[in-house]
Amino acid sequence: MNRLFGKEKAKEPAPSISDAIAGVDQRAEAVEKKINSLENDLRKFRDQLSKMREGPGKNAVKAKALRILKQKKAYENQLDNLRGQSFNMEQANMAHQALKDTHTTVIAMKDGMKQMKKEFKKINIDDIDDVQDELADMLEQADEVQEALGRTYNTPEIDDDELAAELDALGDEMNLDDDQSYLDDVLKAPEAPSTKPDSERDTNKNGVPVDEFGLPQLNK
Repeated sequence: MNRLFGKEKAKEPAPSISDAIAGVDQRAEAVEKKINSLENDLRKFRDQLSKMREGPGKNAVKAKALRILKQKKAYENQLDNLRGQSFNMEQANMAHQALKDTHTTVIAMKDGMKQMKKEFKKINIDDIDDVQDELADMLEQADEVQEALGRTYNTPEIDDDELAAELDALGDEMNLDDDQSYLDDVLKAPEAPSTKPDSERDTNKNGVPVDEFGLPQLNK
């Protein structure tokens, strides 16, 4: 049967949107090269026309320049269309890729939820409470051990009332040390006399010069 009717040709896979974008961009680049070539020709014709006098020859060159200018405008319109097509396909491709990423994210989240549910099934709240209770007991026992290790021996028993009385006495001594009332007596002391005493006068009653002790001065 295959010899009579032949095998059915395998369908070629449809081009992807990335392939379509690449094809349009290649066509756009080719059109852009043509536009650049026409611009070079127009530049030459403008230079030539600037040097020619009015007449049939200049009119012929001007007609060629106009024809090339029309071609350039047509290619520019085609380039704009190609760039617009490429942009639209890129936007569609980006939207498609975003949907694919969203789909992948949702699948990953669902898988994560399944794994979490499996792990939660392995956890028993009662076991956690038991562990917490055991830990609290162990910490309490550790405190008791530390307290036992820090216990002192052969220390004299001291009455709390005696300690309180000694503390009060210590406070009174500190207050006495801080007492500066004795300075008041110093501040109240009489000022030194501003006049010299009789013993410090220059002469005695007889008019004899005396020293600071009231004794007659010796002549030097």
